Amino acid sequence: MATTKAKSAKKPAAKKTVAKKPASKSIKTVKAAKVAPKKVTTAKAEKVGAVKTKIVSEKATTGKTNPVKEFFARKGDPNENILTIFKDTKIIGAIIGEIIGTGLVTAVALTLGLFNPLYLIFAYIGITAGVFALSGAHLNPLVTAGMMASRRVSAIRGVLYIIAQLIGAWLGFLIVSAFYHAGIDSGNISAETTLLPTLTAADGLAANVEGFSFFWPITMIEFIGAIIIAFFFARALDYKRGAFTFAAVVAGGVFLAMLFAVVISGNFLGIQQNVFIMNPAAAFMYGLLPTSAEGMDSLFGQLMPMLVTYVIFPIVGGVLGFYLSDFANKLSGKELKA
Repeated sequence: MATTKAKSAKKPAAKKTVAKKPASKSIKTVKAAKVAPKKVTTAKAEKVGAVKTKIVSEKATTGKTNPVKEFFARKGDPNENILTIFKDTKIIGAIIGEIIGTGLVTAVALTLGLFNPLYLIFAYIGITAGVFALSGAHLNPLVTAGMMASRRVSAIRGVLYIIAQLIGAWLGFLIVSAFYHAGIDSGNISAETTLLPTLTAADGLAANVEGFSFFWPITMIEFIGAIIIAFFFARALDYKRGAFTFAAVVAGGVFLAMLFAVVISGNFLGIQQNVFIMNPAAAFMYGLLPTSAEGMDSLFGQLMPMLVTYVIFPIVGGVLGFYLSDFANKLSGKELKA
């Protein structure tokens, strides 16, 4: 009995050893099966990557074939329109910022004028940095027109900004005019010695040659100055993250435009008066609407030359300045900034 038990006890042990072999084979088979799909997925991934590369290259090629469409593509908020812009109260703050900023810019232009460019640049830096977070600190219709033409802002925002700039320029003129006339009434200053800018592009400037008009020279100086201001503003958009840097670049453009006007008018044209303003809002409210004429014929006779010199040509110059900046950006391969 003991021997039979021993033999029967050894048999199950043999079965266990035999059972282990198939298990090892199955494990190897499973491992092999797992490794095989990895090779397949890697091949598929390579194919997908190649297809994506072809699609990207095709898109890049098609984009290069139509540079005009990309140049005039919208760079601002695509969802901003007349129905959505008033849903956010930020537009109200932006309008207030444009009113205050343009009013201060107008006051600076009427008091410091072109012949104090050093004071002017510090004033522009402070004003631009102060309202930059509210509205982007356009403060000038020629800048807003350039932003609209290059599709950086929507048409409705641009129109609201220009209206705000006109209101701000009017308020700035009223404040300066009130203090100016108070000084004259007190007798401490005289209108002959303390002069505000004389925006007379067609008449009022004496020339040694009879019949010569300063209309086109002054108009071209305003036009070139507007291009300079707009170009520098467009370049400053690359520094929007730093308000002071942005304001310094914008003020630098204004400074160069004013310096150009002073040097050309004084040294080459012999004009010693402050006849430039380079801000259509300030020119419109100061040179056109507030001034009164002896008769309507006299007022309307001066209207068109004033509009051409101080409004129309500067706005066209502002648009050209932005286009010039975008064209330079395009050639350098940089992305156009909103």
